[in-house]
Amino acid sequence: MNEGTLENFATNVYFDRTFDRDTAKILPGEYYFTGKDMAIVTVLGSCVAACIRDRVTGVGGMNHFMLPGDGNDADSPVSTSMRYGTYAMEMLINGLLKAGAKRENLEAKVFGGGNVLSNFIAINVGERNAQFVRNYLRAENIRTVAEDLNDVFPRKVYFFPRTGKVLVKKLRQMNNNTIANREQDYARQLQSTTVAGAVELF
Repeated sequence: MNEGTLENFATNVYFDRTFDRDTAKILPGEYYFTGKDMAIVTVLGSCVAACIRDRVTGVGGMNHFMLPGDGNDADSPVSTSMRYGTYAMEMLINGLLKAGAKRENLEAKVFGGGNVLSNFIAINVGERNAQFVRNYLRAENIRTVAEDLNDVFPRKVYFFPRTGKVLVKKLRQMNNNTIANREQDYARQLQSTTVAGAVELF
């Protein structure tokens, strides 16, 4: 199986004429991995995305997630927020390993964590998300080969797992509040639910 979601949403796969290939579009709380010559795309505000691939086989994927909570427990590795982040990362990495990737060949590129949610500026949710993904990859000994984190702009990210290429467009002018509204809805949903499945930290 080449796809998965953290919250059981259907992933949208379509043919992108610009890049002449099938493309999977993921939303907050989703992830997608594949061994095919495809693209994966998402739009990030304060959320982060980790693009992880096996640099030998080209099996790779992307997730899109946010840490819930108010930031008061951010330093605790067993906090509710950390559990969500850990779950999002483990779902993607475990999917890649099942698809044939080898842990020692994994490399990552990470994006997002922009300060774009006015209601969440006081708790620096984007900065917390960015710091979490850096710390997680370091702890798991997965080399980060590129990053574009923080700042104040949303980003549109295209990832091509087969080659490892990533295209990032900073959205400096927004015509509507779609990204902010989507992430605020996602944050509220996370705060009112518990992380799916049992996550054991060791």
